[in-house]
Order: sequence, then structure tokens, then C-alpha cells
Amino acid sequence: MPASASPSPPGSAPGPWPPGCSAARQRSGGTAGATSAPAYRGCWPAPSERAGRPGFPPLQRDKVIRLACLEPVARGLRITHWSSADLARQAVAEGIAPALSARTVRRILSGAGLQPHRTRSWKTARLDAEFLERATAVLWCYANARRLARRGIWVVCADEVPNFQVLERRPLRRAIPGHSEQQEFEYVRHGTTNVLVFLVVHSGRMEAVCLARNDAEHYVGALRAFRQRHWGQRGIYLIEDGGPSHDAALTWEYLAGQGGWWHPRLTPAHASWLNQAELLIEAFGGRYLKRASWRSRAEVREQVAVSWPEYNRLYAHPFFWHWTIPKMRRWFARHARG
Repeated sequence: MPASASPSPPGSAPGPWPPGCSAARQRSGGTAGATSAPAYRGCWPAPSERAGRPGFPPLQRDKVIRLACLEPVARGLRITHWSSADLARQAVAEGIAPALSARTVRRILSGAGLQPHRTRSWKTARLDAEFLERATAVLWCYANARRLARRGIWVVCADEVPNFQVLERRPLRRAIPGHSEQQEFEYVRHGTTNVLVFLVVHSGRMEAVCLARNDAEHYVGALRAFRQRHWGQRGIYLIEDGGPSHDAALTWEYLAGQGGWWHPRLTPAHASWLNQAELLIEAFGGRYLKRASWRSRAEVREQVAVSWPEYNRLYAHPFFWHWTIPKMRRWFARHARG
């Protein structure tokens, strides 16, 4: 991925207290000798006990991993992906091990970083001269966002959550000790709306608005309102994907007629992941749109209107973007040959 959040360094939290231990934990401030040695030794298995536990042989472990990397059809099965129980059964059938539990398979796969039950999708970009030109223009804006901001020119990313479904789920049972939040499976539809977000790249601050329709007319209206709110800026480099409302004749006509205030930069085809607004949608939507029940589209509009200022106050920060033009060119040269 071209962008990432920097996680906090893992802590050195102590391990769990050994199960079956009869020695009580000493209260804070007590002496080390307060816990008797015989009781302390009773908490841990004897060395002979540990040595007697059978391990899974490395050769068989490697065979299980290789089996997990095969498609099930290679073994005559019609299932689309492996489960740990399927792998355990198949490994026994192939004589990899005389007996094997699904739990052991999960432990082996975890150690190898394999998750056969999960899948991720991607979109293949067209790696041509247009990709190189557009990607270079977008990445130049990101690299120079702070310098441009000091001159009164912002780099702004725009993107939509199209056809956001307004669903009402009643009742909601909030979480209580011992029970997670519960949500009614059935829902009532109240139509859809389109959430348009603007991200100011150098600061990480955002603005958002709901559009009745995801078309050029409503998009241009949102751009006009954005300019009115920020009339004091000298200009905007506008990063957007090639969606129908962004690439429409009406949109280009408006942008061209603003005396050079807008500098549009389209992301390459099938490479909207170069738009940092997608990261904003994930960060904003996960906090303010997910797991809610809406009785009308007006409720969604109100929620969006009052929540994006709160996002700016509590969460806004520039996204860490490490994909530079040199890195992109090396990546392009390596993959365009394929």
C-alpha cells in the first residue's frame, strides 16, 4: 500500500499467570521472599514434563504449508478454499501425519503467515504512458503540499461514498459486560445518498457534504461552495479520480472558467488508490457512518454536517504517504515489462 499509519511500538506486557498455579500473587510492596519457594516451583511444569510433549516434525509442517498453498481442486475437491478442518483431513488422507487436529493446523498456518480463509481484492491499473504522466503529477502534488500551502495554494483530494444506503435497524442493543453490541438483522430502506469529502493534504483536515445525486451538476455545485468558503486561497490542486462526475464536460467547463484557481489532477485509470481521499473515507466512515441506524436521509445529512468538524478537532492529521515519484518509476519499470 502507498500509505500507512505508524503503529505504536509493541509493549512488553507480562505473560499470563500460569494456569493451575496455587501460589497467590504477592501484593504490591511485598518482599520477594514472601512467596514460598515450594509453592512458586509448583506453578511451572517440571523440565521433564516439557521435554515429554511431542512436537510437530518440521518435514510434516512444511508439507502442511505446501498443501495450504494449493487450490483444493488440485486434490480433487470442489470446495473453493481450505478450512483448517479440511486441511487436517486432507493431510491425514495423504499420509502427511497419522493424526492431525484443526487446532494444530491453525497453529502451523499462523506461524507461516497463511490465512486460507481470507481473501483480498485489487484492481489492475493500465501501466502505460498515461499512467506514468498522471501518477507523476499527483505524486508531485503530495511531495510539495507543504511548500505550496506556504504560498497560499492547497493540495485537496476529493472523492465520494456513492449510493450510501440509509438503513434503519431497530432495536439496537448496546454492549454490556459479557455481551457485545447486537443489531437487528432486518432493516428498513430509506433510499441512498452520496457523501462527498474534501481532504486538505498538508493538514489532514477535511470537509464533507451529502449530494442528492452523484452527477456533474451536484459535484460542480459542491466545488463552487468550496471555493466560496476558501476564497482567500490563491489556488487549489484538485486530486480526483476519473469518475463520470469528475470527468464530465460540465465539470471541466466550470474548472476551466475559474481563472486558473483550480488545477485538476486526475489519477490514472484503475488507480484511484493514488487518491488520499480514499484513506480519509475509511478513517471518517469507520468512526461516523458505520454501525448506525438512520430513520431518513435527513439524519445522514445532519450527521455528516456535524461530524466532520469533530473529526478535524479529534483525529485530523496528514496521512503518512511514502510512495514518491522515484519509487513509483521503479515500480512502473518493474511491472510494465510484465
